[in-house]
Amino acid sequence: MRTVLNGMLPVLDVTALTVAFVLGYQARNALDIFDIPLNPPTLMQYAPTLILHVGTTIMILYASRLYHLPRAISRIDQMRNVLGAVTLGSVLAFGLQALILTAVLRGTQFQVDYPRSLFVYAWLFSLVLVEAGRELHRILRTVLRRRGIDNENLLIIGTGKIARDITSRIKKREDLGYNLVGVVTTRKHARTNVAGVPVIGEYNDIPDLIDYHSVEQVIIALPEAQRTELINLITMCQRGHVDIKVYPDMFAYMAGDLNVDELGGTPLITVRDIALRGWKLSLKRGMDFFGALLGMVFFSPMMLLTALLIRLESQGPIFYIQERMGLDGRPFPMIKFRSMGIDAEASGPGWTVAEDPRRTHLGRIMRRTNWDEMPQLINVLLGHMSLVGPRPERPVYVREFRDQIPRYMERHREKAGMTGWAQVNGLRGDTSIADRTSYDLWYIENWSLWLDIKIILRTFMLLILRKDKNAY
Repeated sequence: MRTVLNGMLPVLDVTALTVAFVLGYQARNALDIFDIPLNPPTLMQYAPTLILHVGTTIMILYASRLYHLPRAISRIDQMRNVLGAVTLGSVLAFGLQALILTAVLRGTQFQVDYPRSLFVYAWLFSLVLVEAGRELHRILRTVLRRRGIDNENLLIIGTGKIARDITSRIKKREDLGYNLVGVVTTRKHARTNVAGVPVIGEYNDIPDLIDYHSVEQVIIALPEAQRTELINLITMCQRGHVDIKVYPDMFAYMAGDLNVDELGGTPLITVRDIALRGWKLSLKRGMDFFGALLGMVFFSPMMLLTALLIRLESQGPIFYIQERMGLDGRPFPMIKFRSMGIDAEASGPGWTVAEDPRRTHLGRIMRRTNWDEMPQLINVLLGHMSLVGPRPERPVYVREFRDQIPRYMERHREKAGMTGWAQVNGLRGDTSIADRTSYDLWYIENWSLWLDIKIILRTFMLLILRKDKNAY
């Protein structure tokens, strides 16, 4: 079944690209967006151009490793990858048509120009149909995996926190297509299970367990493992076609942007701090300013209506201003629409929870859609916050968490954000602070402009479509 699924993807792409070119040809002759040709060549005369368009795009898709899909890739990343590959393939076909195909087919009925209007239509239809085909493939693959088809047997080595986290995430994600056969630990009877998955042996049993359970994937989740121990484990796992993945401790402290340097023939890994500095800081600030300004203009009618409804429902201020801690641990006044009664914190600060009884009727609606946070666009314009970044907390909680959560204060190396990597992964409100901190630190160390765009897109998808956070 796995071979059939893998083979379906190029077939879907070829079909989508062929149909896209035909639709582009029909659109050029029917739509008056561009000049409609009086005596256009027949579709058959464009057959070599069609073959060139399909062939070059498939080649670029293959070269971009889009037929070697990871077990989990977000729709947004997939759309970006498809956009780049299809665009490059279409442009390459357009150039080759003019440079090579015209000369080769000179004097035949297939010697036709490849007009720019047809190129634009074919490119646009190709983007839509290739993406639609891959979405269809994703849905089919997910359905089959949830039914236990196309699953790979997975063995996890380790019983610590990392092993428990990995095990729990895999159990929640049936669409990943893993069949967890068990966990291996240092001592067979140290634990009976890890996150509900049974402990089936100790290190010396690994080769036999891999053979007995036909294991295809091994995850070594031992961040505390010594170098010699890690090498021994990897050696024991190297049987057949087993894929081995390792979570070593050093990656918990490395930034995401690594560079291999050389010193007299000796390779060295340079760990670069990619926290926002210099031109990156200016780029992010520019996106924040213009994004917040555009958002204020676009949403201003609804924000004015919300202010009116708040005033009509209850007495008190329209905005709720609360001190939060942002960049470098400095406090700033965070602005929100008031969603609770004016005496909600009469007994002191409290952690917001689902179905909070202190909410007003309008507050329930705003909290459900996070509309109460839209005035934070003002904070972004003023430079207090960013569109994307770690979620700001109140000073009383920051003082508490910094003594309990390792590296918690490192979240404040960057500006707080309206949304963030932790939030789009379901960690908001009454959730684990340690997990949220881990996601925030990963974002800080792996920042890129595309990551910010991806988080913003995922935020809108989650709010509007109310879909599973893992789908995007």
